[in-house]
Amino acid sequence: MSYLYNPKGFYLEDYEIGREYTSQGRTITEADVVNFAGVSGDFNPLHTDEEFGKANQFGKRIAHGALGFIISTGLNNQMGIAEGTTIAFIECTVKYTAPLLIGDTVHIVVIPTEVIHSSKPGKGILKQLVKLVNQDERVIMESNQTLMVKSRV
Repeated sequence: MSYLYNPKGFYLEDYEIGREYTSQGRTITEADVVNFAGVSGDFNPLHTDEEFGKANQFGKRIAHGALGFIISTGLNNQMGIAEGTTIAFIECTVKYTAPLLIGDTVHIVVIPTEVIHSSKPGKGILKQLVKLVNQDERVIMESNQTLMVKSRV
């Protein structure tokens, strides 16, 4: 049995440099932190020990920074702009600017910064800035990303 896949993702030509594409929100839960600790093996008491958390600079436990990054990739996928047209995630840098807290409701803002057409037809490079933002509009994380994306030419 074969399936006809109709991607809804953006091709390289569809991205507008400087335009902000915003995702839906998602609340960070206790289950997210517990599951991420189990999958990653990161049981740092900053994330898993309530009493330790009360004594740290934040006054409570915080979620893993890497969890925020991973959630940002999921929110990006749910937007649909990368669906079926992203060929490869090539590179990224991540800067954490504020703690991610259990109970935060976050969304992402994707801002294309550069489009580079390849000499080979059908693909090119997209550079983008992705910001993870909480319910108070506080930026939790910024990530400069390079992706290979399908093009129409």
